[in-house]
Amino acid sequence: MQQQRDHPKTLSEVRWVLDTNVAVSALAWRGMPYRLLQAIRHQPETVQLYSSEALLAELAGVLARPHLRKPLAAIDRTPAEVLTDYAASMEIVAPTEIPRVIVNDPDDDHVLACALTARAEAIVSGDRHLLALQPQWRDIDILTAAQAVERIEQLRRER
Repeated sequence: MQQQRDHPKTLSEVRWVLDTNVAVSALAWRGMPYRLLQAIRHQPETVQLYSSEALLAELAGVLARPHLRKPLAAIDRTPAEVLTDYAASMEIVAPTEIPRVIVNDPDDDHVLACALTARAEAIVSGDRHLLALQPQWRDIDILTAAQAVERIEQLRRER
């Protein structure tokens, strides 16, 4: 298990978890989640992203769905290549406990478990079950992709 740290004191220590729906949108299309991922990748000192094996497995399954063949072909990438690149930009944590919070979609509990284990400041999601927890769950901000982009811009201004 990864060493845990206190909440961030500087910009480079900000910890976030991206829900699978945000990751898929960022990797396959060019909307706000893409803009968010690009902002993080181009200035990695801004935010450190965290994921877990469960979230990466879910992402692998979604990327392999037929409706994503065309968008991935447009960027000349296979689902495996996209997943490998994405995972390389993450710190992987291994949650030991999965809280039971989202009754209607237990897979969302893996996002919460990852965030708890990573000691994340925020979860970025487009999922209605997670967004229903806004503004926070256990001191973890729940953000949309647009709110996350705004937060990055704010953090950069404060720098």
